[in-house]
Amino acid sequence: MPVDKVPSRIDAFREAALSCPLPPAVELIGEKWAFLILRGAFNGLQHFEEFQAGLGIARNILSDRLAKMVAGGILERRTDPTDKRKVVYSLTPKGEGLMPVVLALRQWGENWGYGKMQIVLADRRDGKPIRKMCVQAHDGRELGLADLTWVDRDSESGPDPAALQAAAEKIIRSRHPTGSDAAEQRQSGAGPRPHR
Repeated sequence: MPVDKVPSRIDAFREAALSCPLPPAVELIGEKWAFLILRGAFNGLQHFEEFQAGLGIARNILSDRLAKMVAGGILERRTDPTDKRKVVYSLTPKGEGLMPVVLALRQWGENWGYGKMQIVLADRRDGKPIRKMCVQAHDGRELGLADLTWVDRDSESGPDPAALQAAAEKIIRSRHPTGSDAAEQRQSGAGPRPHR
């Protein structure tokens, strides 16, 4: 690969990455307690005391995370209509939109050996377990990493898809070298270091 091409591909990747919605989403919900609060909310927990008892979380941490999730529009905080002294936390539509994320993370954990639950999520209508979360093509085919590429939503503007694709492939090769890529990295001393 010519040296003069590398900066432009990395620049295109960086330009696209700057507008990526992933970093702000991770900032809002990308830590342990936020996911556990979400799991609790999806399972009907509503009151501060329920979250605290159900999660075993310290009051100050719970208070902080609930406030952050309310400010981020994930949860709504309102007075409990049955007891004006209490507050109810409920999922907003934005919060409910995180259900596939939480389910995919749970399924990933089960698939890669981080525990397996005896209870599974099922369709209320027929009691059958839900299907595995996956990336699907517009026609419903299940897609893997090798089946994917980046394209510009608007062909008239934005970064060059070919440059983005080349940058993404380079990153993937650097993380998972095979064949001549692995040999080049061994010769240059680059690439993964052995664990000690």
